[in-house]
Amino acid sequence: MTPGSESPAVAAVTRLAELPGVPERVEAAREACTRLRWHQALRRRIPEAAAESRVRGAAFSAELEGASLPTDVVRDVMRGAATWSPDPDPVERAVRGVVAATAETEALAAVVLRSPLQALARLHTVSTRGTVPDEALGRPRLPGEDAVELAEVGPAPSAEVVAARLRDVVAVLLATPRLPVVVAAAVVHAELATVRPFVRGNTVVARALERATVQAAGLDPTGVAVLEAGHAAGGTAPYVGALAAYSRGDAAGVGLWVGHCCDAVQAGATEGMRVADAVLAGRLA
Repeated sequence: MTPGSESPAVAAVTRLAELPGVPERVEAAREACTRLRWHQALRRRIPEAAAESRVRGAAFSAELEGASLPTDVVRDVMRGAATWSPDPDPVERAVRGVVAATAETEALAAVVLRSPLQALARLHTVSTRGTVPDEALGRPRLPGEDAVELAEVGPAPSAEVVAARLRDVVAVLLATPRLPVVVAAAVVHAELATVRPFVRGNTVVARALERATVQAAGLDPTGVAVLEAGHAAGGTAPYVGALAAYSRGDAAGVGLWVGHCCDAVQAGATEGMRVADAVLAGRLA
């Protein structure tokens, strides 16, 4: 872009942040994350709390994929105290992908706002290895390839449309430090989930990328907020319904999704406070 120019996608995020009711919800989400940042446990024990946040985030994200394992099991796997079974059933296979993507966010804070496509490729590769052909790992769909996930929002766009929409996602991520972070992350999440750039694993990648973005952009610098808990509040239906509303493309539908994400950040910060309390008390299980 030339000096003073702005991507249409970035300008659209700015306009979304000004929709009626959105500024107040953005501010409420920011305040919730600020309260979390000053929790006593986060003075000295951020790595421990962030690790537990990823455990809980993976468990909630898996539920949104229709797969559930006890949080204690997810915790043991993520800290290396247990291993996956050699012959996983479909539930375990789905949870594996979610756990891998959520764990990868720890390393993406330094990458996601500088090299968004690299971050996307890494998340997709770790989350779908073994479930898609090796040649499909880490790359967008090619002409003739389809994505059958999230049928509730309608058919997935063509590969040609995917390429253009991914350029918009990259523009928004690069501009996120100067945008309302909640809104930018919400748009990126919804674009990945509804455009479905990959043959599989799109919603898993979308939630993981949102987590990494919110941390990298400084809204939740400790990485302790459990955004996935907010998205999973009430079950899968409200989450998918909000994405379907976004996919309509009208102001009401997009505004509904942005509001959902603001609420998810608030709820995620509240769950992060529970994580910090548990770390402080030494009672994670």
